[in-house]
Amino acid sequence: MSSLFAPPPPCLSADGCAPLPMSLDSKPSMELNPVAKELLAKIEDRTATVAVVGLGYVGLPLLHAMHQAGFRAIGYDRDERKVEMLQKGQTYLHHLGTEMVTTLSGSDRFEPTCDPAKLADADAVILCVPSPLGKHNEPDMSYIVNSTEMVARYLKRGQLVSLESTTYPGTTRGDCLPILEKTGLKAGEDFFMAFSPEREDPGRKSHDTKTIPKLVGGTDPASTKLAHTLYSAAVAQAIAVDSAEIAEAAKLLENIYRAVNIALVNELKPVLQTMDIDIWKVVDAAATKPFGFQAFYPGPGLGGHCIPIDPFYLTWKAKEFGHNTKFIELAGEINSAMPRYVVERTMDGLNACGKAMKGAKVLIAGVAYKPDVDDIRETPAAAIITMLQERGADTEYHDPHVPVFPRMRRYGDLPDLESVQLTAEKIKAADAVLVVTNHKAIDWELIARNASLVVDTRNTMAPFTPLSGLLVQA
Repeated sequence: MSSLFAPPPPCLSADGCAPLPMSLDSKPSMELNPVAKELLAKIEDRTATVAVVGLGYVGLPLLHAMHQAGFRAIGYDRDERKVEMLQKGQTYLHHLGTEMVTTLSGSDRFEPTCDPAKLADADAVILCVPSPLGKHNEPDMSYIVNSTEMVARYLKRGQLVSLESTTYPGTTRGDCLPILEKTGLKAGEDFFMAFSPEREDPGRKSHDTKTIPKLVGGTDPASTKLAHTLYSAAVAQAIAVDSAEIAEAAKLLENIYRAVNIALVNELKPVLQTMDIDIWKVVDAAATKPFGFQAFYPGPGLGGHCIPIDPFYLTWKAKEFGHNTKFIELAGEINSAMPRYVVERTMDGLNACGKAMKGAKVLIAGVAYKPDVDDIRETPAAAIITMLQERGADTEYHDPHVPVFPRMRRYGDLPDLESVQLTAEKIKAADAVLVVTNHKAIDWELIARNASLVVDTRNTMAPFTPLSGLLVQA
C-alpha cells in the first residue's frame, strides 16, 4: 500500500509541483551507426558547417550563435536585399544592433547566399521559415513544405535537418520527413531530423538566443542526440525531450498560455471600465501575491509572430482527432475583438468632444506590435487603422521605429503609410491621438500637453495626468 507521505517520484521537483526537465545526459547511452558517429564528431570538434534557411528575427540571431560557437555558417534567404546587406555588414533588424552583422560579414567562416545549392555544403540545415495563418485561420504550411522540398533537392548522406518553425504536433515526422525520404535516404540511418522550437522575443534585453533554454526533440534517438549536441554548442542550455512531437506541442503550450491569460485581462477590461475600475491598478494589486499569480496586461489586440497565430495551429489539428478546443478558440475571439473595442472607444471619445468619427483626424501613436522594436507582424494597428478608415476617419501615424507601414494583406486595401513627425502643431491638429504602441522614443509628455483627446490602450499616459484634454482608456 502506498503512503500519502511517500516521497515524490524522481521526475518531480522537491515540492512535487512541477516536473524537472530531463537532459539527454540523464538518458541511457545509445549506439550510433557510423554515419551518425561521423556527424557527431564533426559537431563536437566544430568542423561541421551549419546552414540556416530564413534570415529573419529567428534565423539571423541563431546563425550568429552558431558562428560564435565556431561552426562555419551559411545563411540562406531568397530575399536578395538581406543577403546584400549582410555581405556589406549592414543590418535590417535594428533591434539587434550592428555588431552581429559586422562580426558575420568580416568572417571567412560566414557565407550569406540566395543559392539553395549551397545547402549541399552543410552538415546541418536549420529551417527558420514563417508559419502564418490563411484567410480562415487555417495553417499555411507552404513555407515549411517548400523549404523542406528545397532541402530535399540537396540532401546528402550524413546531414542533420532541424525545423524551428512553430507548427502543429506531427509536422516534423508526418510532413517534413516523408518529403526528405523521397530522396531514397532513410531517416535515422542516412540523415537525421529534429524539431527545436524558436523562443525569440524581439527587443527583450534580459534574454537572447544564446541564453534562452532550447528544447530539442528528434524523430529518433540518434537525431535527438545529434541535434542536442549541435544546439548545446551554441546556447547555454539545450534540453532534450523524448520526441519531436513533445517539442512541437510544448511550443504551442507556451504561447497558448500567454494568449489565454491575455484574453482574460482583455475580457475584464471593458467590464471593469463600466464599473469605473482601473484594470491596470487591479492587475498591479493582484501581482503583489508572491505565488499563484502572474501579471498579464490588456492591450489593443495581439501581435507578433507567435501569440496571435500559434494557438490556431493546435485548434486546427485537434479537429482532425475529433476534438474542439473551445477554451483556446474563445481566447482567440476575445483577443481578435480588441481592435474593434479600441475603435468604439475612440468613437466614444470623439462623441464626448462633440465630433463625429467621419472626417475626424486621428493620429495613431505607435504601430509596431510591441514597444521599442520595428516589428509589425500581425500588429493590431493594421486592423485599427483599417476600421478607422472604413468609418471615414482621416488617419496618420507616428512611429520612430517604423518609418514606412506597408500594405497589410490581411486587412483589405490599406495603402502604404509613412510616419509623420510628432510636433505640437500636429498633435493639436488631431481630433484624437490613439496610443497603440508605447515606445520609449515617443514624446508622451508632448502629447499630454497638446492633445485635445487621447485614447490610451496601454496606460501610457498615467504618469502625465492630468492631461490638457480628455483621456479615454481603451
